[in-house]
Amino acid sequence: MTLELFKFDTCPYCRKVMNYIASTGRKDIIYRDIMRSKTAEQRLIQEGGKRQVPCLFIDGKPLYESDDIIAWLSENPPCE
Repeated sequence: MTLELFKFDTCPYCRKVMNYIASTGRKDIIYRDIMRSKTAEQRLIQEGGKRQVPCLFIDGKPLYESDDIIAWLSENPPCE
């Protein structure tokens, strides 16, 4: 399963998700910073349909809203 989190560092909702990820010790998430990478920003808009962060792509499908992302991550622990 491929997990990519589209974010930017000063977004409070992104920080909420990233803090949750850090607290769990997950290492299976690829971070894409839309403020540092125009490619990431363009991909988020093109594939996700809007420029909203945080957005977790789960095998290429977008999931928005920090609480929904945290709920999904808590229900789907990393494969070992």
